[in-house]
Amino acid sequence: MWQRRAFLKAAGAGFAASLVPRAAEALERADLVFASSIQMAGGGFAAALVDEAGTLIKSVTLPDRGHDLSFSPVTGQGVVFARQPGTFAVVFDPKGEMAPRTITSIEGRHFFGHGAFSPDGKLLYATENDFENARGVIGIYDVAGGYVRIGEFDTHGIGPHEMLLTPDGETFVVANGGIETHPDFGRAELNIDTMDPSVVFIDRKSGSLIGQLRLEAGLHQLSIRHMAFDALGRVWFGCQFRGEADGRPQLVGYATRDGSIRLIELPETVLGSLRNYVGSVAASADGGIVGVSSPEGSTILAIDAARAEVVSEMSLASVCGVAADRAGLVVSSGKGALMGFAGSMAVERAFDFGFDNHLTPVG
Repeated sequence: MWQRRAFLKAAGAGFAASLVPRAAEALERADLVFASSIQMAGGGFAAALVDEAGTLIKSVTLPDRGHDLSFSPVTGQGVVFARQPGTFAVVFDPKGEMAPRTITSIEGRHFFGHGAFSPDGKLLYATENDFENARGVIGIYDVAGGYVRIGEFDTHGIGPHEMLLTPDGETFVVANGGIETHPDFGRAELNIDTMDPSVVFIDRKSGSLIGQLRLEAGLHQLSIRHMAFDALGRVWFGCQFRGEADGRPQLVGYATRDGSIRLIELPETVLGSLRNYVGSVAASADGGIVGVSSPEGSTILAIDAARAEVVSEMSLASVCGVAADRAGLVVSSGKGALMGFAGSMAVERAFDFGFDNHLTPVG
């Protein structure tokens, strides 16, 4: 997230001048800025920067529905990835000094909605589908070369979704959802009986597999999708269950690089409120609280990471996006709500567009 002065310094006078006076004043006052893919009230899609005071700072039109965003730690450029099985990613500059450009996936690949920059900002990585071979890959893009694709790594699984870079910048953690899809069949899931989800650790520089963790065999229909690091460096993950409708498996757990993976025990009533679907996972700034959302159940949970216990629960229609602020978590909804949760003092705001799945701190 950008602290206000850091954002203005990085954005520069050109960006501030491009804003209408009311928005520029709001940016000057803003302590935190968040980004999200959005769905416009009148139709169409975009990516937007908003502050927690309820001001729309900037928006970038998208050709179709977007998913998550990633920002360069060096240039501040943002990339919004298409929702699966989209074939575009749009690069934009919050400074307003560069016109947006579109990256198109190469033949035989499509994006899975997530990506990350290298610590030096020279490379962009994206989770992708090699759909003819039912194989997940991480596409590698040269930023200085105009985001030209220069290679790929195997994710050692099917249907990779979110990817995280460890704080030391050396290792990718990838959630292989385990579900085979093919653009000829839209978003149809083609291997429900033989799903194979996993969490993998991959060397960022060589692409070599460091380790791969799977839940027990009887839980192979739990698609692992979204993740966050806690204060201990554990990787918390949320799942989407693709088994029988009356099944109620646990949906939230954590993995460690030393080879352990487990699901935590959510109370039956809390688990039922998630309706077998976790849409986003995020940790508080200190890593002590993990936020887990379910748009299917219109429920957001705050979990004490150390105790692996739910400490707060809230209902919010179409809730999905979760991000940290200084004191707790901020959540967003498909109905246009942005509000604080789990200790955050952010006041509820309403926008005339719907937030999509994820809320990303900018910076």
